[in-house]
Amino acid sequence: MSSPSIPPPLLLLRASTSAPLSVNWRKRAARASVAAAALAGDGGCAGSGMEQLRQGKASSSPVQEKPVMSNIGKSTNILWHDCPIGQPERQKLLGQKGCVIWITGLSGSGKSTVACALSRELHCRGHHTYVLDGDNLRHGLNRDLSFKAEDRTENIRRVGEVAKLFADAGTICIASLISPYRRDRDACRALVPDSRFIEVFMDLPLEICEARDPKGLYKLARTGKIKGFTGVDDPYESPVNSEIVIKMEDGECPSPKAMAMQVLLYLEQNGYLQA
Repeated sequence: MSSPSIPPPLLLLRASTSAPLSVNWRKRAARASVAAAALAGDGGCAGSGMEQLRQGKASSSPVQEKPVMSNIGKSTNILWHDCPIGQPERQKLLGQKGCVIWITGLSGSGKSTVACALSRELHCRGHHTYVLDGDNLRHGLNRDLSFKAEDRTENIRRVGEVAKLFADAGTICIASLISPYRRDRDACRALVPDSRFIEVFMDLPLEICEARDPKGLYKLARTGKIKGFTGVDDPYESPVNSEIVIKMEDGECPSPKAMAMQVLLYLEQNGYLQA
């Protein structure tokens, strides 16, 4: 009895065992494997469907819950997305705690000098820092702001939000600004949780700062060429509970290194230089 005949398509498939077909199947299998690994990994945001399924958070109901939207200021219908890598993981990677060191004081008090000296000392010890200097930020981020009271408030608000992001990234952020109004500094402190806001008050007398006058601004303010200058015709509200106060010693200003070491010692004693 003769064997049943094989249909032409099946016969063609059985006979076609050439390398190109095998290679194509291997490529498809590899692509599928990569896609599955990506979906199962931690590369996505926790708010995604796959992440929720993996964590057992997805609803068993066929009807998906509607996300809770927010209205913040002039921004409407916005949603906060959490990601699986957070501040603790970033801090562990860097071996330090993210924080904001906010240096405030009159023009000429040495804020930028201390900020750079501190950044150098921390960098030499293997720590990741970033300096937010008031004048530098007005070259870009805050170039649209004047020195009127309302613009000064917005200036500080923006810097506070940026500093908060640096701290969340695990970086030791050093912000150096006159920031004359107490309420604005307190608002920035409120942005940073868990006592990660360290206020450094450069408590030097006005006459010392004016005698230095590195930018020649006091002279311009005294002659009326600059209006609303802090310490001359606009107030500076001194901090009342700063973590660190830098003062003159025996009528002399400490060296930049000495002032930086005063801040660095505080960081060491309070565990900021370890994860």
